[in-house]
Amino acid sequence: MSKLIIPPNYRSMLSVYQTQIAIGTIKRVFQANLERELNVKRASAPLFVGSDTGLNDGLNGFERPVEFDIKETGGKAQIVHSLAKWKRLALHTYGFPVGEGLYTDMNAVRREEELDNLHSIYVDQWDWEKVIDRSTRNEGTLRSTVSAIVNAVCDTFSTVKESFPILGSNFAREVYFVTSQELEDRYPTLSPKERENACTKEHKTVFIMQIGGELRSGNKHDGRAPDYDDWTLNGDIILWSDVLSCAVEISSMGIRVDEAALDWQLRKANANLNRELPFHKMLLAGELPLTMGGGIGQSRLCLLMLEKAHIGEVQVSLWDKATLAGCEAAGIKLL
Repeated sequence: MSKLIIPPNYRSMLSVYQTQIAIGTIKRVFQANLERELNVKRASAPLFVGSDTGLNDGLNGFERPVEFDIKETGGKAQIVHSLAKWKRLALHTYGFPVGEGLYTDMNAVRREEELDNLHSIYVDQWDWEKVIDRSTRNEGTLRSTVSAIVNAVCDTFSTVKESFPILGSNFAREVYFVTSQELEDRYPTLSPKERENACTKEHKTVFIMQIGGELRSGNKHDGRAPDYDDWTLNGDIILWSDVLSCAVEISSMGIRVDEAALDWQLRKANANLNRELPFHKMLLAGELPLTMGGGIGQSRLCLLMLEKAHIGEVQVSLWDKATLAGCEAAGIKLL
């Protein structure tokens, strides 16, 4: 069932027309800033991948992809959830050197998504991936990359605010780094989402590290598929929304599994059948480069920068009747 939050006395700071202009500015400027900060180049991306390749992102492991048959090939394809694994294979195929990477303008369908102010079945994000080597496969590289992405966000908003000075948001450049275990220790009686809210309300820009494995309580902070991020070298970039009074994740990212991490995580996730898939075979055989990467939500970034209350104000999607009625009554104009 969908969940809708109507902020008290909410009104959009920009008209629908101004919003469209601002979205275009954000996307254009942020891409340029991301290229500069991460040394990545734009690449074309697939909307779908073969069902038998193992390239689709498994997300939390239970989401059903949109799948369809192809008349001419006799095979099946899946609309992507994200490009976490495809990007790594692309870097190998395209011959990217260490220190360089790619980013894509990725569109996906996640039909299992629970709809609310921040979640839609339509996903648009910048998926990026970069080649690293063994010497840079560490937490220091992860932290510096997170800071570079946050710099790109802050620089982008500075540009947007020049055209729309009515916007009053402030984005903290200084990132507060914390592990999921440290959050559980600090807030043992709170749920993972409540911990994120408490921490981000205080620090504004937060990176929660080490997501996917079990905490000492036996629970997980959040689920992660076992075959892309290394659960000890990953995390989420989270920003505070004054409009919604909650933490908003804008990026899930991390250093990717090497052979040892993939072997261990497949066993922990009871996903050993995946070892027979083409992508996994290549990775376990050491045939793919060491990489790091992630996704950065385009609509969520626009929502935050433009001080919107609902993601449907900055993207076109489908919504249930309760959401449509609630937004109309509150004057929230869904695209």
